[in-house]
Parts: sequence; structure tokens; C-alpha cells
Amino acid sequence: MTTNAAARSGYGTTLTQKGALVFGVVFIIVGIAGFIPGLTMDMGTMSFAGDSSMAHLLGLFQVSVLHNIVHLLFGIVGLLAARSHSGSRSYLLIGGIIYAVLFIFGLFTANMSSAANFVPLNVADNVLHLVLAVAMILLGIVLPRAGARTAR
Repeated sequence: MTTNAAARSGYGTTLTQKGALVFGVVFIIVGIAGFIPGLTMDMGTMSFAGDSSMAHLLGLFQVSVLHNIVHLLFGIVGLLAARSHSGSRSYLLIGGIIYAVLFIFGLFTANMSSAANFVPLNVADNVLHLVLAVAMILLGIVLPRAGARTAR
């Protein structure tokens, strides 16, 4: 029986794959929750895109239809990436970089009434994007090493 991570091909078998799977599932849940009244406040004000959407997931995170769709797509990519170790690692690292870029972008556009804030983003989104960026990048680096140590 082969024990190295590269030879494993099952769905979610390595720690890295499990990490991508967890992020994928969470993003899908968040994307769906963004369309559920009660979980998302002021649903009647939700627009497709732009800062005019005053809908807030859990009363904190400003969302729009586009924002929710992006979460759903990001979750689907995570589920697909969880099928392989290298795909999972890439998902975590590239996803973390994307969230770092979103964090920096949000520093300049959050709570602004401008065409640039098309997602839309607020301060709570920015904090969450920073946490996601750090977590995904760290897990993308640490989990492959942890998986290699446990496979020996």
C-alpha cells in the first residue's frame, strides 16, 4: 500500500484536500445563506451588484446577488479542488491570494458610494477577507507539510 500524499487519489484523503473541502462547503453555505431571509437582513434592498444593496448577511456583511454568486462559485471550485492534493493546495494558496487582494481593494472602496464598490464590501467584509487570506495561505503552506509527516 502506498502512503505518500502524491499517490493518493481519493476525494478528501489528504489534510490539504480536507482543508479545501471544508472551505468549499463553508463558501457554499455562505452563498446560500445570503439568499435566505432572516439570515440576511433587508433582503428587499438587495441589488444584483453595487453599493446600493443594503442587504446584510447576519446583519454584518453587506451582500448582493453577485456577492452571493461569487461565494457559491468559490465553494464549487473548492469542492472540485478537493479531488486532488495539488488542486487543493492551489485552491488554498490562490484563494488566499485572491482574498488578500480583495482585502486591499476593500481598504479603498469599503463603505464608499462609487462604481468601484461593485461587489459590495464593508468593513466587516474586509476583516473577514483578511482572516480568510491568512488562513487559506497558511493552510496551503502548512497542511501539505503536515500530511507528508504523517504519511511517513
